[in-house]
Parts: sequence; C-alpha cells; structure tokens
Amino acid sequence: MPRLRLKTLFLLLFLPLFLGAAAPDPGPGPGPGIGAVTKLPVPRFVSLRSDEVNLRAGPGFQYPVIAVYQRAGLPVEIIGEFNVWRQVVAPDGGKGWVHEATIRARRGFYITKLQVVMRTAPSANASIAAYLNQGVSGELIRCDQGSDFCKARAGHVTGYLARGDFWGAFAGETVKP
Repeated sequence: MPRLRLKTLFLLLFLPLFLGAAAPDPGPGPGPGIGAVTKLPVPRFVSLRSDEVNLRAGPGFQYPVIAVYQRAGLPVEIIGEFNVWRQVVAPDGGKGWVHEATIRARRGFYITKLQVVMRTAPSANASIAAYLNQGVSGELIRCDQGSDFCKARAGHVTGYLARGDFWGAFAGETVKP
C-alpha cells in the first residue's frame, strides 16, 4: 500500500509539470488591475526584445515551449504576472508565459487587416504615407488619449494609423514616447 500512495502522490504533484497543465495562479484574470509583481497596469502592452522568444505553457523553465516567436518588436499583451514570468497574449492569439528578460516596455504595432493606409497626419483625409499589409509590424510612437489615430513607424516610413487597423494599443489609451 505505501508504494501505491507514493506513486499517487508523485502523479498528483509532478504530472502537471510534464503535461504543461495547471500553472500557478497569476492572480486576478485579465481586466483593469495592478500586477502583483511589478505594480504596473494589467493588462498592458509591451514588445518582444529579440528575434527568438519562447512562449511556455507555464511560468518556469520546466514548462514546455508551446511556440517560438521570431520577431523583435512584436507587441504582446501582458495579462498576468508570476515572479519573473509574464503571462501574455500574442497578436495571433497565442497565450502563454515568457520570461521578463525577453520583453521590453517599448511599444509596437501589428497590422491585423488585409491592408491599411498609413497617413501623413492624424486624419482620414490626410495624404497617404504608405500602404501596410497584414502582418507588418513596427514601432508605436505615440497615441493621444481619445484620438482615433496613433503615430507609428514601419521601416523608414513614419505616419499615422487608425486605431482599429492594428493590434498593440487599447481603445482611447495614451501612449507616450
């Protein structure tokens, strides 16, 4: 009998680690709040620091890698915190955990529509600066509170994007340089 109990205890404690299940609770779910670790707003947007970032099933190196993102500057939304790990959602809907060293506060954008127009001024009537296709990402420079447009840079082109055309900022959110 003791062996059976020990085996059951082992399975209960360590099986979730091997299956990538049941990560520690990061606290309250997505919604307006304050991160338990950083005391910064949760949710919030940040961007990936390098061209290779592992997305893990849980907050620790013992959890399996479920995706590898290969685009520095790609915006991700932090929805939870646990120790040095941040629970994130990526523009493609991928959800998992990344180490804090793999992200940075600099803001990025990711085009979600098939094609959008980058304007020379924050107006739907302004001249066209560029056409950006779905999947293009770049630097989000500034969003004024309540404005329908944000200043952004894609490659060597700087202009204004309509908030509804990209992923990387909340509706009405202020983003400062």
